[in-house]
Amino acid sequence: MAELITMPKLGFDMAEGKLQEWVAKAGAAVREGEVIAIVETDKASVEVPAFRSGVLHTILVEAGVSVPIGKPIAVISNPGEAVDLAALGLVKVEAKAEVKVEAAAKVKAETERPVAPQVEAAGTAEGGRLLASPVALRMAAELGIDLHKVAGTGPAGRIIKRDIETYVQERAAAPEKPATPVAAPPIPTPSFEPTMEGYRAVPLTPMRQTIARRMVESKQTVPHFYVTMDVDMAAAMALRSQLNALVPESEKISVNDFIVKAAALALRQFPNVNASFAGAEIHIHDQVNIGMAVARENGLITAVLRDCDKKPLAQIAREARELVARTREGRMKPDDMMGATFTISNLGMFDVDDFSAIITLPQAAALAVGAVKQQPVVKDGQLAVGTRMKMTISADHRVTDGAEAARFLQAVKAVLEQPLRLVL
Repeated sequence: MAELITMPKLGFDMAEGKLQEWVAKAGAAVREGEVIAIVETDKASVEVPAFRSGVLHTILVEAGVSVPIGKPIAVISNPGEAVDLAALGLVKVEAKAEVKVEAAAKVKAETERPVAPQVEAAGTAEGGRLLASPVALRMAAELGIDLHKVAGTGPAGRIIKRDIETYVQERAAAPEKPATPVAAPPIPTPSFEPTMEGYRAVPLTPMRQTIARRMVESKQTVPHFYVTMDVDMAAAMALRSQLNALVPESEKISVNDFIVKAAALALRQFPNVNASFAGAEIHIHDQVNIGMAVARENGLITAVLRDCDKKPLAQIAREARELVARTREGRMKPDDMMGATFTISNLGMFDVDDFSAIITLPQAAALAVGAVKQQPVVKDGQLAVGTRMKMTISADHRVTDGAEAARFLQAVKAVLEQPLRLVL
């Protein structure tokens, strides 16, 4: 059956994406998971995979055009299937997707016409029966979702799996009632005449604009508090040296891999730290997906490692290397950008002793990690050389409190100071 491919939501506050490139051509056979397009967001270029196998029947939006999330960009069908575009709710399009339009604006205007009446409720058939796929029905039942509140983007407004996933993400990110999102306050811009002679004005890039907006929103709306703890890293560094002696250079385990695994295990013990504030509710996340702050030339991007509590240390190390490489090369996948439940920011490689991170909305906490250093310590009443690292948790006081944050840090500390727990 033919289905619409819509502009995916690739970030917490993403409103639209620019189709940078169509990797697959119209009429080409595609496999599930195969990259078919590259979408440019305000922070990165993201590879968009096919959500099912079939044929990329029709391309509705040319490369270079910006499209709001949820709007149709292409049609995927079964091989040899006769596709009725009108039945999909589409306006008339050119029979051949290769035909160039005279202006990108015309393409954008055509594709932005609604696929189906844009209403709050789900699509219904005659007699009031809900139109929903079996998968969507099962997901709604498991998650306790009222399908009347879900907007369908399938044929004739049918609710499909993607609509349920979108609804869950939007509900998790929704502010306190009223549900209509409140725009973040504008970034304060001081008004002054420079006293120095000459200066160079550098316009904000789209990525820096997004970072500025989100950081201001986080600091203005989230009551941050901070707890710092010192960790004895001697045993962890010794174990790391032993493990890395057994593997080639390309498979070596970093200090950050140890911290990611230790934090993931601690998050299982303290679910309130692995949570999000959602108005009248706190959402405790089932998955432990850790976001890693990755530095690029034009700013930081949070890349997501999924199910860190369930994966062995070696797998975390391998996936982290691949994820950081994709992020720095600008070839991220949708799953690389979304779904983090907790963030770790590590500045140890820059010889930073300690710092405090800003919480990434809608998460409830972030962990800031400094460098592992040798320093004088008192051990059994004697002065000695110790190997220490400072870590600071930034936490949302609406979700957790100082005592719980301190116990969470103690759990991370205990694992790092007895690191064999990481390889069991």
